[in-house]
Amino acid sequence: MRQHTVRTHPSADRLPRADQLAWALAEVAADPVPVEPDVTAMVVNRLIDDVAVAAAALDRAPVAAARAQALAHPSGRGSTVLGVPGRVAPEWAAWANGVAVRELDFHDTYLAAEYAHPGDTIPPLVAVAQHVGADGERLVAAIATAYEVQIDLARTISLHAHKIDHVAHLGPAVAAGLGTLLDLPVEVTFQAIGQALHTTTATRQSRKGEISTWKAYAPALAGKLAVEAVDRAMRGQTSPEPIYEGEDGLIAWLLDGPDSVYDVWLPEPGEPKRAILDSFTKEHSAEYQAQAWIDLARRLREVDPRVMDPAQVHSIVLATSHHTHAVIGTGANDPQKFDPTASRETLDHSLPYILAVALQDGVWHHVDSYAPARATRPDTVALWRSISTVEDPAWTARYHAADPRQKAFGGSILVTFADGSTLFDEIAVADAHPAGARPFTRDDYERKLRTLATPRITAAEVDRFLTLARRLPEAGPGELCGLTLTAARPLVAAPEGLF
Repeated sequence: MRQHTVRTHPSADRLPRADQLAWALAEVAADPVPVEPDVTAMVVNRLIDDVAVAAAALDRAPVAAARAQALAHPSGRGSTVLGVPGRVAPEWAAWANGVAVRELDFHDTYLAAEYAHPGDTIPPLVAVAQHVGADGERLVAAIATAYEVQIDLARTISLHAHKIDHVAHLGPAVAAGLGTLLDLPVEVTFQAIGQALHTTTATRQSRKGEISTWKAYAPALAGKLAVEAVDRAMRGQTSPEPIYEGEDGLIAWLLDGPDSVYDVWLPEPGEPKRAILDSFTKEHSAEYQAQAWIDLARRLREVDPRVMDPAQVHSIVLATSHHTHAVIGTGANDPQKFDPTASRETLDHSLPYILAVALQDGVWHHVDSYAPARATRPDTVALWRSISTVEDPAWTARYHAADPRQKAFGGSILVTFADGSTLFDEIAVADAHPAGARPFTRDDYERKLRTLATPRITAAEVDRFLTLARRLPEAGPGELCGLTLTAARPLVAAPEGLF
């Protein structure tokens, strides 16, 4: 890996493009290094994972609304929309499918200085690949690039510390992936990355307080805007520059300020793009930093069934990383995280709620665990309100550890019972994590798809998709339009809108 140092420069410096981060990212995109077999296998896994979680969300209102908008923009060439037949303009397919993938917050994650759901890069890349008739090998390379760029940015440049949403790394990643897909010159991809960053920088209010349906739309918009940025760049249009390093740019005014320095590590020319292997998917439909706690809850209820009964529990304290405490724990200072009538999106980001339900039920379901009747059950509310989180510097250090053997996203739990006795345990990573008790394999990804596609999608349709996905690197031009699922029955319709 090579180190690219990023800092603010005054306009008088006329920072050469070769010294700009956006140019370095474009060079990564243009590098024709072959994709290694284990990376290719993981690309296929993540494609299956994306389609699985999208299939489960096809009848949800945000997905129906995005799908209706996309279907209002048909195209003879175009791209597919998950769940329905026909073709639409690629940027609108990216939009609709991006919302479907993100809606349940059930796909892959990467956590470091910044958060990321790098699987959000896949819908726009597939849409454009379908539109231009790319082959599977090019799509695999494009996905490997997009994951590399988003994860390399997330390793070093924190956005959330300044209340900027993580999709500001997603837009440039999609633009870079499209540069690889379309074999664009470095100059063109550079301009597209700049536009994508400039148009996708937004605040984190979409993930704060009462979390709305917009949470699923935010990454989809970033993908759509990146597609449009590439189109403009291909037509010779330019972007603000230097987009990262400018004196009125992202770093100077929205991140660590004009005196800050970031060292971003990127692949050397000819070095394989392997960052996707550092990401991890979800077994449970909940915010990633809750995954390990669900697994621990399933074990604790077997060790001591009293943990399920609020009458026997005085308090439950989770010691965890700063990020978990501040984002989904009581350190967020969001009263909505304890509100039984809160939205699904809010409960998904409430670790006390998730732990309470997991302790009582021993399972986690993407629909049932968030149902209003489940959230308002009096014994659950009582247990829920006995749970709090605290930051533990040791777990924060493990969250940021460079050594994957030390990196962790869990913590320790101390249950104090009403009789004064206690129960202590800890967990570092989720069971499905590569370092967990049961790391996900291809069989797990395919099982996840078959489970979540039922009953909307027939088994034969799932088999057809999987047959193509498994041979993705060998798929020829035109075959990629088969990377979709068509529902066996009419899907929920959205209310009428503008289009």
